[in-house]
Parts: sequence; structure tokens; C-alpha cells
Amino acid sequence: MDLSKNNGLGESYMDKNIQAVLLAGGLGTRIREETANRPKPMIEIGGKPIIWHLMKTLSNQGINRFIICTGYKADVVADFFANYLVRNNDFTVKISRESTIEIHSDSNNVEWEITVAYTGESEVGTGGRVNRIKKYIDTYPFLCTYGDGLADINISNLFEFHYAHREACTITTINPTNRFGVVELLNNKVMSFREKPKVEGWINGGFFLFEKEVWKYLDDFCTLEQEPLRRMSQEGKIFGYQHTGFWQSMDTYREYEHLSELWASGKAPWKTWI
Repeated sequence: MDLSKNNGLGESYMDKNIQAVLLAGGLGTRIREETANRPKPMIEIGGKPIIWHLMKTLSNQGINRFIICTGYKADVVADFFANYLVRNNDFTVKISRESTIEIHSDSNNVEWEITVAYTGESEVGTGGRVNRIKKYIDTYPFLCTYGDGLADINISNLFEFHYAHREACTITTINPTNRFGVVELLNNKVMSFREKPKVEGWINGGFFLFEKEVWKYLDDFCTLEQEPLRRMSQEGKIFGYQHTGFWQSMDTYREYEHLSELWASGKAPWKTWI
């Protein structure tokens, strides 16, 4: 993948040290089997939290600065990243008045800057969580996405599309597969079956790019997908980038199993790193 791609004006997202805001504060009520003791983005796929998979996908395309918006079971996210190196490497600890930890190897090959920010409990909507980390944003546009979904999105193409239109927001849209097969009927006679066809139209797939103008649409308790996006669309401030590749949210146990099976098969589409 060509990570130096720009918009023809000499502007490349690789030059901007882009930040990615990851939403990781929701309750995950539709997948209670896995979220009783941890937030949904910390559910493991192949032994690693799904948010880690997302970060690896973005990191492979040049984004290594992350702001994680936590809420429900925030301590689980904080503990994982605060202790990331000792969790994933051999180490020696010297326990004394001046304790030290020596990491013997770094098998993860990552150089990440991670800000873990507690953004409130369930009363705070997705837009409110973004609004509450405004003080940590120092580059524009910044990427924002959900911490419980995976895709093989080409970030360079997304930024190129955004730079071509340069409005307050670019939203990534996807054309998902219907969960169920479709029965074709003619006068009540079954004519054919279509196994899990694409649904009509496009839906919000996350992976937003926001310019500085976005702050005037947000407050500390808003839901991003409701009033803020509606207002921006009414004012002509949003463009939609169409992603036609792999995309999968993890809202249900069935979707969790599907992602786990893809990883176990060695054919996970989002695994773009070596």
C-alpha cells in the first residue's frame, strides 16, 4: 500500500502525525455473554482485544497516535495499556525503594502513543465522548471510529477523498450483507432463494474524519449519530466515502464468533500487517 499518497496538492495524512479517536465506553448490552466484566472493545479475538486489532490495522497504515474514550469498565482498558509491555514480553522487575522493570524483548513491534481518557458512564453519548477529549486533539483532520468493529479500509484513499471535498466531516459508508437469506416469491410461489444478499442503500460504517469545525456541533452529552450528524448533513457539511471491502461490527455473539472464526482460519481480511 502506498502510504505517501496525497491529494495532488502536496498534502498527505502521513505528514500530519494524525490522531485516531477510538470510542470504547459503551455497555455492549447485546453481547452480555462477553461484557459482564469488560467493555466490548476488550473482547478478545485470537487472544487479543478487538480494539488491539483495530489499532494494528491503523498502525500498519501510518496512524500510531490513539485517544481511547473509555466509560463502562474503564479500568480494564487502562490496565491493559498501562501494562502493555509487561503483558506481552519477558521482563525482570527489581523490587526496592526505586523499583525498575527491564523489558527483555519487544515482540510486538509497535510504537504507539496512547491516551486513555475516561469520558463518563452510560449517560454520555458517542458525541459527548468525542467532545470530552477535545483538549487532546492537536491535528486536523482527526480520525474517529468505533472500538468494536474491524475493516480493511484503505486509510490513504479515505484521506484523499476527504482532501478532495474538505468539509467538516467525511463519513465512511458501507453496503452490508443482509444477515438472512431472501426468498423470492411470485403469487405466493417460491421462485428462488438468495443467500444473504447485499442490503439496499449505504449505512454508517464509522471511520469518520473530522475538521476543527466539528466542535460547534458537539456537547458533553450528545449522541454523534443523531443531532450532530443530522445538523451537519442538513448544512451540507458531510461527504460519504464508499468502502466496498470488508467491514464487520461486533454487536452480537454471532458476530463475535464470525470474527473469531476468520482469525482462526488465517484469512482475517483486516490483518494487513505481518
